[in-house]
Amino acid sequence: MSVVETATDYLRAGLCVLPAILAEKRPALAGWKQYQRRLPTERQVRTWFAEDAPLCVLAGTVSGHLEMIDFDHAGELFERWRELVASENHELLDRLVIERSQSGGRHVVYRCETPVSGNRKLAQRTLAVDSAEPVVLAGKRYVPRRVGDRFEVTLTLIETRGEGGLFLCAPTPGYALERGSFDGIPLLNESERSLLIEAACALTEALPPVARTPHGAAANGRPGDDFNERGDIRGLLSRHGWELVRGGENEYWRRPGKEQGWSATLRDRVLFVFSSNAVPFEPDRAYSPFSVYTLLEHAGDFAAAAAALRTEGYGDSGGDEVVDLSRIIFTSSPPLASTPQPPFPDPGPLPVEMCRVPGFVSEVMDHTLATAPYPNIPLAFCGALALQAMLAGRKVRDAGDNRTNLYLLALAYSSVGKDWPRKVNTFILHHVGLVDALGEKFASGEGIQDSLFRTPAMLFQTDEIDGLLQSINKAQDARHENILGTLLTMYSAANSIFPMRRKAGKESPGVIDQPCLVVYGTAIPTHYYAALSERMLTNGFFARMLIVESGSRSVGQEPGIINPPASVLETARWWSEFCPGTGNLERFHPQPRVVPASDDARDMLTAARQASEAEYAAAEARGDPVGTTVWGRVPEQIRKLALLHAVSVNHESPLIDTAAVQWATDFILHQTRRMLFMAHSHVADNPFHAECLKLLRKLREAPDRTLPHSVLLKRMKLDSKSFAALIDTLCQQGEVQVVTTPRAGWPVRAYRLLDGETCPGGEP
Repeated sequence: MSVVETATDYLRAGLCVLPAILAEKRPALAGWKQYQRRLPTERQVRTWFAEDAPLCVLAGTVSGHLEMIDFDHAGELFERWRELVASENHELLDRLVIERSQSGGRHVVYRCETPVSGNRKLAQRTLAVDSAEPVVLAGKRYVPRRVGDRFEVTLTLIETRGEGGLFLCAPTPGYALERGSFDGIPLLNESERSLLIEAACALTEALPPVARTPHGAAANGRPGDDFNERGDIRGLLSRHGWELVRGGENEYWRRPGKEQGWSATLRDRVLFVFSSNAVPFEPDRAYSPFSVYTLLEHAGDFAAAAAALRTEGYGDSGGDEVVDLSRIIFTSSPPLASTPQPPFPDPGPLPVEMCRVPGFVSEVMDHTLATAPYPNIPLAFCGALALQAMLAGRKVRDAGDNRTNLYLLALAYSSVGKDWPRKVNTFILHHVGLVDALGEKFASGEGIQDSLFRTPAMLFQTDEIDGLLQSINKAQDARHENILGTLLTMYSAANSIFPMRRKAGKESPGVIDQPCLVVYGTAIPTHYYAALSERMLTNGFFARMLIVESGSRSVGQEPGIINPPASVLETARWWSEFCPGTGNLERFHPQPRVVPASDDARDMLTAARQASEAEYAAAEARGDPVGTTVWGRVPEQIRKLALLHAVSVNHESPLIDTAAVQWATDFILHQTRRMLFMAHSHVADNPFHAECLKLLRKLREAPDRTLPHSVLLKRMKLDSKSFAALIDTLCQQGEVQVVTTPRAGWPVRAYRLLDGETCPGGEP
């Protein structure tokens, strides 16, 4: 059978199959990550494999919760692993698909009833090496790391390929099936899968660092020291319901409630826990005897534990009072096995208490709220913050040369009061002689450039910005496309120089020195997210926006006259007259004042950057281009808001302190998570995907995330055939479950949104 025929058979069996580059072990398609959420068509597969290209399979949801256990280094642990599994369930081995890889290793392939996790390292080995020079072992290159006064490398012997992962497979040259077939992959329940994974974890030769008891648990003179010397881990495990499955140099222990497999190993008086359900232990952690004891105490039944201590000679054996365990248990509850969270949890709309910045911003807000027909805190906040950002444009910066230019978007439904903050800003800027710095709609990218060339710091207040985005998506000419390109470029050019476009036969038009473009846009929530495209989510436009939701309309009041307090007008006038730098060119080439940060504030900014880098790495690992784009901008956004906080509090002698950084960090992290949740819940790749997202939103908003068939069908406003296709797709993706309740006559059918769901549309 040819490769194209085999690949077609794999596709018909529900596998996401792609052409591969054998030497690099990756797909040969530039945009292959789009297939992490949908299967290719049979026509595409026949085109890709027309020349017998090597073949790879994407694991995870798109291939029916497919997972593969990969035995590297010539599969040296494969036989030991198979013996462990066979000792518990020999029939399970006969059902698995097993193939030999080009390096002599093994691939064990199966499907799961529930969604699988991402790629995971199960068994490793640590080797000492002579220097920091890279080494090649079993055909793989490793970079040693320094540990104390020595160097070492960690080899991965067994790992998984799960959600977002891929692997080469037969009939790719060098790969051959030893058992089973890819068009008949078995479906395992959670218990069977756990047996395979835990058998691999039990073979690891590189234990993680021992989990120590915090808060000085190793102090002298406490009962735990004596306990540590005796090391009675086995007795404690047995008394708390753990079962010794197999003895020897490496002991295998099973947690209470588990019927097969193992939950931990005990070797050299160190307990290594690898079961995600092994309460009260954390998975993938090692525990010393002392920390094992303290953790087990938190499993409950303190009285029984105290009694056991008395029998071992601790405390006062007389009386009924409980032995004081306060010195040998954690001062806070130990970490328990956590419930997996969806990749894009919903943090909810921005809390109104975050919509406050002391000083000028709050003063403008208060006046807006006092005079608006329908006062709205988020809208007033966005308007005041945009005004402050424009006034400080080209006049201040932080030590990292971050500027105050912002793209703010307030989402609100009609008649909520979107126009009042714009009117307040217009009045203030007109009063201080900066009315030329106001703009409204974007007619073209060239128009934006011309406006900034005349007035380098501008505030564009644009309503219904979703209409602009729709025009960009649907336009047949380049005019609207230039608007998006100009917005992207201007944002990054705030601390640089923007060269004006050249015209044929004309002299050089000049440059815009340090342009400060502040955008305060408003839009209807559903229209805005519907107007976004996947390209906008990944090209940086979405990441540059700060999106705030206004919520419902407040109770109305009698409107007032827009006449801001004298302090507001005085501060605005001070900004309009403030010219940093010296010399005749200070208005054309300013030298913005550097706003310093306190030592503690700098440490907090560093910590915030590191936290965002960790989120970026996690998004990169799961192949999420939207997440990497958005998280990549977070450090810059935090610094911008901290700078604005500082100049709002004290415009004459600003200082970025811990309060400024704390507020900016809380604000940006919350809004980033909210933006990601909303984007993955609303932005569709195609009309069918849009209907899938709509159905998921209907279930998410329903009580218990469940709706009867007739109710959901009416709310979707679809014909029964199209509705059935949606349900079938979402059930296969593991996002929706069909719930049937028996009754006389026809059973009642309903649909439930699964807990711990993947992001809408099946994207990992």
